[in-house]
Amino acid sequence: MTETVDALIIGAGPAGLMAAEALAAPGRTVVVAEAMPTPARKFLMAGKSGLNLTKDEPFPAFAQRFTLGTGALPRTPGYLSKGESRFGPAEVMAWAQGLGVELFTGSTGRVFPVGMKASPLLRAWLSRLRGAGVEVRTHWRWIGEGFRFQTPDGPQVIRPRVAVLALGGASWPRLGSDGSWVPWLRAAGVAVAPFRPANMGFRVAWSEPMARHFGSAVKGTALSAGDLASRGEWIIGRQGVEGGGIYEISAALRDGAAGSVDLAPDLDHTALAARFAKARGKLSLGNWLRRVLDDPVKVALLLEWGRPLPDDPGGWAAWAKALPLRHDGPMGLETAISSAGGVTWDSLTEDQELRAMPGVFAAGEMLDWEAPTGGYLLTACLGSGLHAGRAAAARLAALRPG
Repeated sequence: MTETVDALIIGAGPAGLMAAEALAAPGRTVVVAEAMPTPARKFLMAGKSGLNLTKDEPFPAFAQRFTLGTGALPRTPGYLSKGESRFGPAEVMAWAQGLGVELFTGSTGRVFPVGMKASPLLRAWLSRLRGAGVEVRTHWRWIGEGFRFQTPDGPQVIRPRVAVLALGGASWPRLGSDGSWVPWLRAAGVAVAPFRPANMGFRVAWSEPMARHFGSAVKGTALSAGDLASRGEWIIGRQGVEGGGIYEISAALRDGAAGSVDLAPDLDHTALAARFAKARGKLSLGNWLRRVLDDPVKVALLLEWGRPLPDDPGGWAAWAKALPLRHDGPMGLETAISSAGGVTWDSLTEDQELRAMPGVFAAGEMLDWEAPTGGYLLTACLGSGLHAGRAAAARLAALRPG
């Protein structure tokens, strides 16, 4: 069966739903095809511990947190530009409030719904889209060959006047973003950079004494790698280290930069050396270090990563201020928060139209960019979806005036 529609969006995550919102218009047939049983599964999973919508900070600082990947053109994507197409923190907050979602801003500038959860926002969003005539079809898996789908009713073919691809990257594949679309786009002449984990943890082969600290949060440290830095908390896990503080510097660690941990970021070297100069007496090494650092988790890390151990106060202070973050490489895409890689920017026009596939636009995490957690990822997915959807709507209007 072949069906003709005005606009087809493949992928019902934040980017795809935002594209659908931009394309919806009276009398226009807009179909969203989603492979999974329900829309926006990764969005809902990310919101289980509190939906971080965006980061409330000046737009220039916000835009600097994004990195375009390989093959990038020397230009800024429309949603991160200073023009009318900009979609940054202020625009995200206004959009969410327009759905009736009350927001609050935390002490770090992160913006959350008052109820913290993603599901109320998604319900309101889907209701508004349905009211605008958008049809969301679940269990519709794109299988290439143009716009052919495997559906509960057997193979179906859609012939759209315009299309937006919002298929996600390759992280958390069990939620739908598995990168299965890559061979089809490459066969059509679209350049796709290999996917790599982003905002991920790092594997560590811990010594046996570290087992007692598995699950412990590391607080009050400063992390650095390359030109990235973080003061966020992180977690010691059985497999390695992860958490917000690690994610902030993960791109540099993944790309080969050495990482270091400052166990006492609020003390300078001299003040910390004075603490280490206190007589140890009959205390065991561990008990003495706990008196100095006042944190058993920090002591464990110092003993784990600080060998050979120093024998003077200055040496102890130097290690504690710049403890090597020793790891065995990044954890895989299956557990990464997001992915780097995807459709390269030189494969796209400024309107995010695929140069090799006229009338087909792309958005979201399937594009080759990355950013830290903290509201940046979701804002960019929303913004890129809106940008692609608006461009597709303009193309559709040109094809069908009035």
